[in-house]
Amino acid sequence: MARPGKGIGLFTGLFILAILAVIFYFKFLWVFSDGTKTGELNSLTYTGYVFKTYEGEIILTGYGSKNASGTVQSKNFKFSVENKDVAEKLRQMTGLRVTVHYKEYKGRLPWRGYERAVVDSVQEEFPESTTTPQKTEDGFFL
Repeated sequence: MARPGKGIGLFTGLFILAILAVIFYFKFLWVFSDGTKTGELNSLTYTGYVFKTYEGEIILTGYGSKNASGTVQSKNFKFSVENKDVAEKLRQMTGLRVTVHYKEYKGRLPWRGYERAVVDSVQEEFPESTTTPQKTEDGFFL
């Protein structure tokens, strides 16, 4: 004989599970924003206790200030990298001016990295006066 209320309890449990799945999706898997940032690649590290991830930082330079005119300000953009090939390309560009494309999530997952911004591609930015980059034997660009 079926217990009265068993169907209601099952329905309530499934409803709560569905709500939690939607919350998880929007917090950790849905891309909140994506865009590009350009600046000097300051660092890229491979770090972590259990989940080893690539973490980087770009110095974004800006001109002007609210308090004084003619000043230069900088801001740091911290990011994680999931793709090992993109991380290797970034590692080779440390110290150079780069443009990265990133996706930003509302939450962090330990295997995705420490930052909410996750870089998925990179390209090097050459000075406008340089027509063709010249790579030296050390691997640096002129």
